[in-house]
Amino acid sequence: MIDLKFYFSLFLRRLHYFLIVLTLGTVVGLTLAWMLPPVYKAEARLVVESEQIPDELAASTVQVAATEQLQIIEQRILTRDTLIEMANRLQIYAPAPGQPSRRLEPDEIVEDLRERISIVTTGGAQSRGTAQATIVRVGFEAPTAQLAAAVTNEVVTLILRENISMRTTVAGQTLEYFIQEVARLDRELASQGAAILAFKEANNEALPDSLDFRRSQQAAAQERLLLIERDEAILKDRRQGLVALYEATGRIAAPSADSLTAEARQLQALRDQLSQVLAVLAPQNPKVKMLESQIAALEKIVADQTAAAAPLAPAGEVLSPLDIQLADIDRQLAFLDNLKLQITAELEALRASIEATPSNAIALDTLERDYANTRAQYDAAVANKARAETGDTIEALSKGQRISVIEQAIAPREPTSPNRPLIAGAGIGLGFFAGIGLIVLIELLKGAIRRPADITARLGITPFATLPYLRTAGQVRRRRAIIGLGFALVLLAIPAGLWVVHTQVMPLDLLLNRMMQKVGLSGLFLPASSV
Repeated sequence: MIDLKFYFSLFLRRLHYFLIVLTLGTVVGLTLAWMLPPVYKAEARLVVESEQIPDELAASTVQVAATEQLQIIEQRILTRDTLIEMANRLQIYAPAPGQPSRRLEPDEIVEDLRERISIVTTGGAQSRGTAQATIVRVGFEAPTAQLAAAVTNEVVTLILRENISMRTTVAGQTLEYFIQEVARLDRELASQGAAILAFKEANNEALPDSLDFRRSQQAAAQERLLLIERDEAILKDRRQGLVALYEATGRIAAPSADSLTAEARQLQALRDQLSQVLAVLAPQNPKVKMLESQIAALEKIVADQTAAAAPLAPAGEVLSPLDIQLADIDRQLAFLDNLKLQITAELEALRASIEATPSNAIALDTLERDYANTRAQYDAAVANKARAETGDTIEALSKGQRISVIEQAIAPREPTSPNRPLIAGAGIGLGFFAGIGLIVLIELLKGAIRRPADITARLGITPFATLPYLRTAGQVRRRRAIIGLGFALVLLAIPAGLWVVHTQVMPLDLLLNRMMQKVGLSGLFLPASSV
């Protein structure tokens, strides 16, 4: 059986310890609840709007998801330089009137601002085939309502500015890239075109597009060569026949009409025509005069041809008709030999060009293929440059995806923290359970005999009577003085010490937050630091 009366009497005997610890917890809780500065939190709401112009009509070149874009913006505005510049410009850490100034290190400022600035993104996902709007909540905690609203709106301004800067920068960089790419491909096209032109000029006689024409020229030259060889054989036979006839008969036949030149045949025809006309008309007739003038002109031409065909003879030597005809045949053979050499050279050039055509075709095809590939890249780059210009214009006019403000931050009327009733209640509860625990610990560690049952249980004897421990009047007074001093220390010294720490060493909220961070309970009772 548990002797509740006995344990209650022990509790009453140690009541002063319980009251001192309870008072200590209560005083600490009430002091903290009273001394901790208020923390105001202002909040603004933003929304990510979709493109103002449908992608089917004109698409922006900035293709970044809303959540990814917001994460990038958050990391950029929470950089060290940005936070320190904002703290100095808005004087976030300026001391309040009547409070001592305390200089914070840059690392402390950056860490504190990152804890106090909150950027929360909601929505932006697909729900049953319907896209949800992306909402951004921006908040800041400060010791004054005006500072909380000012810093929150400044963070909103930084988000909007960074969003515009990021999108216009990306669009501008995309446009600049395609401008450079188009210029590079244009220079490459010009270089490849010049190379193709130089190759065609260097191999003008051996290009594949003229192969059929050169083959037809080759066939025609070969046919001409056969005709010349046939004419040469005829002339050689004729020369041999003339020589054989002269040696056999001592004379030669009159030149046939086929051996006469065209001018000689025409001269003979005009002479025959003049003979016929003189039989009818008088010599003074204009027609007769015209025929005589034509005959005279042709006689001069025929005489020149005969003189050119006849070999030069020594002075005073007269050529025979055989020599004249042989000389004419030799002249024609020489002419045919010269013509054969020209045709043979032409055939050799055609053969060389035809043989070089396949390799030239391969080389030209490689050049033209490279040119076609570069041209396709150039056309694609020009099309992409046009789209990049459209995207840059869309971003410059803020017609693409953008972040707009739904609700600006205003100064809150009431502080959001600290939770003073919770802190005070926590202090009282902590003191209560700590006092109970202290009494239990004292009684467990103290092994003295307190009641007759303990004598019987430990010594095995039964006492006739027991007398309580009696204190003298001086002991009673000393005990009461010690208890009163303890209460005075708890009621006066502890609040005074906390006040000194708060004002001279470190603000209590910052100190408590650091202690809570070390034990992993940050934000349990207090929000982020409100220095």
